Amino acid sequence: MLKNRSIKLCILILAFAIAIPTAAFATVEPAPAPGNQAPAVNLASSARSAILMDADSGTVIYEKNSHDKLPPASITKVMTLLLIMEALDDGKIKLTDNVQTSEYAASMGGSQIFLEAGEEMTVDDMIKGIALASGNDASVAMAEKLAGTEQQFVAMMNERAQQLGMNDTQFANPNGLPVANHYSSAHDIAVMSRELLKHSEVTKYTGMYQDYLRKTSEKPFWLVNTNKLVRFYSGADGLKTGFTSEAKYCLAATAKRDNMRVIAVVMGEPDTKTRNAEVSQMFDYSFAQYMNHSIIKEGESMGTLQIEKGTAPELPLVAKHAYSVLLKKGSATKDIRYELKIDGPLKAPIQIGQPIGKLVVYQGDKVLKEFDVDAPLSIERAGWWKLLKRSVSGLFT
Repeated sequence: MLKNRSIKLCILILAFAIAIPTAAFATVEPAPAPGNQAPAVNLASSARSAILMDADSGTVIYEKNSHDKLPPASITKVMTLLLIMEALDDGKIKLTDNVQTSEYAASMGGSQIFLEAGEEMTVDDMIKGIALASGNDASVAMAEKLAGTEQQFVAMMNERAQQLGMNDTQFANPNGLPVANHYSSAHDIAVMSRELLKHSEVTKYTGMYQDYLRKTSEKPFWLVNTNKLVRFYSGADGLKTGFTSEAKYCLAATAKRDNMRVIAVVMGEPDTKTRNAEVSQMFDYSFAQYMNHSIIKEGESMGTLQIEKGTAPELPLVAKHAYSVLLKKGSATKDIRYELKIDGPLKAPIQIGQPIGKLVVYQGDKVLKEFDVDAPLSIERAGWWKLLKRSVSGLFT
C-alpha cells in the first residue's frame, strides 16, 4: 500500500515539474501601453528631447520626450519667419519695403546684425539677417514693422501657435532671448517648421550658407549661416539653430532628397558637434527607411472655393505645397486616391491660414492620412453696395 502511494506521489511531482516551464516560468513579452511604445531605433541619444517628422504628411517617424516644455532659444525665430512669410503672401508687406530700426530693436543683445537706431534695411535683407545670422535685432525690427510693437507681435505669435495646435508653447518675445514663460517643445517646433516650409521660398534664405548685408556701404556685414549642415549635409537647406546656457544647443533642421523632405528637431544637446552628428543620423535613417508617395504636386489645382459675401465670390484653390503619404520603402501603392472635403459654405471674412476643410487620402476603403486644408489668402467681407451689384448682376446672367 505504501509502495503504491509512493509511486503515485512521484507521478504527481513529475507532472508538476513538466508543467512549470510552460506555466510559471513561461517568457511573455508585455504589451506596450498605448502611446508609450518603445521606439524601434535609438536616435538623438544625447538630446534632452527630439522628433523626426515627414514634412509633407506630418507623420512622426521617431520621437523622444517630444512634448517636454523647454526653452527653445533662437528656434523661436521659426515662428517669426512664418508670420513674415504669411504677411508677404497676404500682401501686407513686400520684400522691397524698407524697415526702420527703433532704438529698442537696436538694443538687443546676443546674436545680431548690429543694426543702428534709425537704420533702414529692406524686408529681404532683414529676413537674411534672421535666417542666416539669427539676428535678434532684425527679429524685433520686423516684429515692430508687422505689428507696431513687440508685445503685439508676440500676441500674434501665440495666436498662430494656438491655430496650429501647439499646446506645449508660450512665446514671450520674437527672438528667443531668455525670459520667463517662454517655452516650446520638439513636437511644436516641428509643427511650426512644417508650416513654414509650406512657403517654399523660405529655403532660399535658410539654405544659403553665406551672403553680405550693406554690400555697397562702408560697413559691409558678412553673413554666415549658423546651421553648418546646409553646407556639409547633402540636401539640407534649413531651418534654425538655437543656443542659450539654459537651452543648450538646439536645432530645427530640414533636408530634402528626391521627393522626400524631413524635419528633425533636437533640444538640449551638449555641443554643436553632437547636435549636428545626431541630426545627420536622423536624416540618414529617414532616407534609408522611408519613401513618399505623391498625392498632389505643388502648384496643381485642388478646385475652386465658393465664398459667400466676400470681396471675391470664389477663390481658386491651388496646392501651395506638395501633399504625399509616407510609406516604408517597398510598400504597395495600389489604389491610393484622395477626396477634398470643404467645410462649406464658406462665409467672409476668411483669414489666411484659416482651416477650411480636409484632404482625405485613402487606399481602397482605408484612410491613410487626413490633411488640414487652409485658406490660401484672406478674403474680406464685401460692402453692401458691392453685394447688391453682384446680386443684380446675377439676375441677368
